[in-house]
Amino acid sequence: MTQFSQDFRNDLAKLMKWRRDVRHFRPDPVDRAALDHCLAAFALAPSVGLSEPWRLVNVVSDRARAAALANFRAANERALAGYDGDKARLYAGLKLSGMQDAPVQLAIFCDEATSKGAGLGAQTMPEMRRYSVVAAIMNFWLAARAQGLGVGWVSIIDPVRLRDDLDMPAEWALVAYLCIGWPVEEMLTPELETKGWERRDPKLAQLLER
Repeated sequence: MTQFSQDFRNDLAKLMKWRRDVRHFRPDPVDRAALDHCLAAFALAPSVGLSEPWRLVNVVSDRARAAALANFRAANERALAGYDGDKARLYAGLKLSGMQDAPVQLAIFCDEATSKGAGLGAQTMPEMRRYSVVAAIMNFWLAARAQGLGVGWVSIIDPVRLRDDLDMPAEWALVAYLCIGWPVEEMLTPELETKGWERRDPKLAQLLER
């Protein structure tokens, strides 16, 4: 049985603590070899029925990036309209995307129509395919952090519009739009917490028994 040292366990805990959602990136390019090393983490990820439903799109063209940024801005305006008072003012002051700065931007899709895995585990819970993509993204995120890279997950976006703008198949569902690059600063505390938007609640991680 594989034994892991206490040093390894301590380092793993540190890595998870340093996995922050990054929105402030330096303009320095990311070496393709470093990116490929992180992307290899997808091949190690679990997936329902071994379906490997993730589909990775490197958003590199000016047209595609402009469309993604316009998508975010429109969605962000709609989201802001849903708040009022102090919450609206706080929301308006948050930097919720690193899309203008991040040298690498990936759109991660789930292939809802994949035949791989023959539907095992997805017949009763088809959402398991998307959960599998999320698990793979976390693998990638930790691998990127171990390389010193920062990752920001942009969720304020119209997923159908982005899929169409990128000319992806209708069966592909957007799971994440990721901004990747070298962070301006390192943070242990989530930025939303430092800005006063919300605080972590350790009670929510407690184990319930029934």
